[in-house]
Amino acid sequence: MADMHFDVAVIGAGAAGMMCAHVAGQRGKRVVLIDHAEKLAEKIRISGGGRCNFTNLHAKPDNYLSANPHFCRSALARYTVRDFIELVERHGIGYHEKALGQLFCDDSAQRIIDMLRNECEDAGVNWLMPCKVDRVDTKSECYLLATNRGDITCDKLVIATGGLSIPQIGATGLGYEIAKQFGLAVTPLSAGLVPLTFQPEDFAPYAELSGISFDAVTQSGKGRFREAILLTHRGLSGPAILQVSSYWKPGSAIHLDLFPDDNAADWLLEHRRSDMLLANLLAQRLPKRFATAFAEARQLNLPVKQLNEKQLRELSAQLHDWSFKPSGTLGYKKAEVTLGGVDTNELSSKTMEAKNTPGLYFIGEVVDVTGWLGGFNFQWAWSSGYACGQSV
Repeated sequence: MADMHFDVAVIGAGAAGMMCAHVAGQRGKRVVLIDHAEKLAEKIRISGGGRCNFTNLHAKPDNYLSANPHFCRSALARYTVRDFIELVERHGIGYHEKALGQLFCDDSAQRIIDMLRNECEDAGVNWLMPCKVDRVDTKSECYLLATNRGDITCDKLVIATGGLSIPQIGATGLGYEIAKQFGLAVTPLSAGLVPLTFQPEDFAPYAELSGISFDAVTQSGKGRFREAILLTHRGLSGPAILQVSSYWKPGSAIHLDLFPDDNAADWLLEHRRSDMLLANLLAQRLPKRFATAFAEARQLNLPVKQLNEKQLRELSAQLHDWSFKPSGTLGYKKAEVTLGGVDTNELSSKTMEAKNTPGLYFIGEVVDVTGWLGGFNFQWAWSSGYACGQSV
């Protein structure tokens, strides 16, 4: 590329970056897509167990966390779930629905990466990869990017660098640094959709049950989810825990309802004359080893008929509200997303452009918009990327 001036430079060739680049390219813009990684879109490749949960049929603004919960409305309305499904179908990619509206590729996540790369190439997008951006400055009416492959200038600069989650595949804080450099506020950052850990003494009765899972309702703050919970050596994981982790605040408790479909008190009292050990009775509804640990932790693993009504009612209350105070999370290394990001008050919800810095845009995970588990974050990437690509 002899001429290193472009209409649009996009830093970050992930989901949002490739979406934005190809949309802008289709509009006749001269676009360059820059990424420091050797491999294209690793986060897409490993997502959904390698099959990419690329959207969710039920995606709506209520499925997103942000200091401004209304910010995502415009982009989600302009590029919908149906719009992305039509793109997938146009490329002949087979897909299927799993639980709760989650859509996955029938074969490999690589199909989504190939689709986006092909869209970019058809739109004439230029690639610089691997290419490390060392510095961003302004020069006359342009942005100047100093990279290890030479200086690049552009009229419009799009930051699609993602968040801090999964640093082992290349995540960095570059996008936040650029935002701060140009005076944009960044809301507090933390790991989201992440397993929770507990103090060893609090979790001791369950520490040897790693791998056991069961259906339950979890709640913390305004977050309430019903999905599978997975016991680990250090705490809790599984979809229900990942979901509620985005709402959990350090020092607060999470609450688990282990009997989401029944009244535990009525069920226990029905069996109050049983000779069965309590653990064996609970094992009718919960995994056996967990049921035993739960009963023994309360010193109640006796024949049910030896427990009085007060004890059974107290036990039922604990089955409906088994609460823990997590000690923390497994951090960005195990997190699916980053909570927080570039303050949405700094950006136009229609174009993703910084209000006080003309020509500078932020899209995808780097923005303070975080979706639930289940394809919502990819839909935000597609929608914010499209909105930006239409306006640069």
